[in-house]
Amino acid sequence: MAHINLLPWREEKRQERQQQFYVVLVCGVIFAALVLYSVLLFVNGLISEQTNRNVFLQNEIALLDVKIKEISKLDEERARLLARMQVIQELQASRPKVVKVFDSLVRTVPDGVYLEKVDRQGTALTLNGVAQSNARVSVFMRQLDDDVEFEESKLQVIQRTSTSPDAIRKFALAVSESKPKTEEGDQ
Repeated sequence: MAHINLLPWREEKRQERQQQFYVVLVCGVIFAALVLYSVLLFVNGLISEQTNRNVFLQNEIALLDVKIKEISKLDEERARLLARMQVIQELQASRPKVVKVFDSLVRTVPDGVYLEKVDRQGTALTLNGVAQSNARVSVFMRQLDDDVEFEESKLQVIQRTSTSPDAIRKFALAVSESKPKTEEGDQ
């Protein structure tokens, strides 16, 4: 005999497929949610790690800024100390210069010339004095020019004190000191 199934099998199959569809749909949604959640966790981990790196870098930058400020302060202090050392070296080099200048001045004054006043401002000397003749002033200037302690001399004023032939001459001349010689190692 033939077996006939009169039950609504198509309905059951449809419900079964619909149930499988809903199960697969729910599983897909759950899987998608899990993937999305894991991606969000991964991205949040990357963001957190980058934030920690940024905080670390900012802290290191702050430390380096402090060190840079210290270094700039040390550079300024070094520059001040070098300037002081330079001034001290210049003073040390020029200290015997004054003695040499006055010693040379005494040696260059010829007979018949008498200095009344010597003014010194920096390296410029102004010499005021009297001489027996114009020639003696000329000799004095030549000797100043020939001396290594002085640079070029310039006559400012020369005048007779009276009209007699043996009258003395008052003069004023300017001369500069030569620069102190530095040691060969210095620049």
